[in-house]
Amino acid sequence: MEDTGAPELDLMAVLPRLTQLGTVLNRSRLVERAMERAEITLDRPAMTVLVTLHTADRPLRVGEIAERMKVVGPHVTRHLNGLERQGLVVRVADPDDQRARLIELTPEGKAIPDRYLRTILGWFGDAMTDWSAEDRKTFGSLLDRFVDDLTSRLAHLDDE
Repeated sequence: MEDTGAPELDLMAVLPRLTQLGTVLNRSRLVERAMERAEITLDRPAMTVLVTLHTADRPLRVGEIAERMKVVGPHVTRHLNGLERQGLVVRVADPDDQRARLIELTPEGKAIPDRYLRTILGWFGDAMTDWSAEDRKTFGSLLDRFVDDLTSRLAHLDDE
């Protein structure tokens, strides 16, 4: 192992907590429980498509949805077809390229991830109810930074 000095000690102290967080999120069945609580009967990948569209600032192309979900396009297309049959998404013309299609949530499609996210965010908010506003802000900033940096570093491993 490369000698990284004191920071390694800090990382070794954090590693068990990161592992515990992963375990808590997986074993708690967080996604499934939130979907049950919000009375959502979709499968998890379809829910992920809806959340991806819901959190975007605009309608997205299939490739953009796939990229954000870190999956391949055909996987997304299969779920979009089902969501479209259920009236939860529609395909609309791309104003920048009339040949291309964008995926947009219908009003019914917007309501589902809204209920789901309110449930999840309510649980997260409850867990941080005694945190100061500054602690919440710091946690959010550091978590953003950690996820971005880790994602970037791991992407380099994929390229090797």
